[in-house]
Amino acid sequence: MTESNVTPDPTQTSSFENAAIDPAAAHAAADASAADETGPVEEQATENEEVGLVTAALEKELAEQKDKYLRLMAEFDNFRRRSVRERQEAEHKGMQNLLRGLLESIDDVARFAHVDPATTDARTVVEGVAMVEKKLLKSLAGHGLEVVDPKGKPFDPALHEAITTAPAASADEDHVVQTVYQVGYVLNGALLRPARVVVSQWNG
Repeated sequence: MTESNVTPDPTQTSSFENAAIDPAAAHAAADASAADETGPVEEQATENEEVGLVTAALEKELAEQKDKYLRLMAEFDNFRRRSVRERQEAEHKGMQNLLRGLLESIDDVARFAHVDPATTDARTVVEGVAMVEKKLLKSLAGHGLEVVDPKGKPFDPALHEAITTAPAASADEDHVVQTVYQVGYVLNGALLRPARVVVSQWNG
């Protein structure tokens, strides 16, 4: 028997024929095909949306950090300016207090600078100058000034400057300050000027 003689079974239909017969099946097949085509597009859109959200969050955080940084810079600049101003004001106030304590001594110096030498003896001038010196040192001592006058004391290189040496009368006087050519000064523990001295040296 040849194929041309085979008669098709009228009860069997192809998928194309089934789709033509059943419209619902045809629509379902079309929807499935469309879903297969749009699936990757929707996934890409979702990924882009997530990236956009992350980028927006990062940009917001960056803006917040930048604003915080600018505020800190402004606060530090204000603090620096305020510190400079307060330091200058403290220096000016300290200078005012210092000079206020020296005004009386300046007045005394002015009086002695204008005495009549024809009617004032030398002893009076010397006593007056000694009085002014005493008042000056007392006023400056109130601001932390100390006089370094080390005559008869052991030589201290941290406070004294030896300009020369002189023979010592005994071993006990070795490295002892024999003469003070110029006193030194210390202000609140800081050396302003060392005392210039002659130091005894024992050569026995």
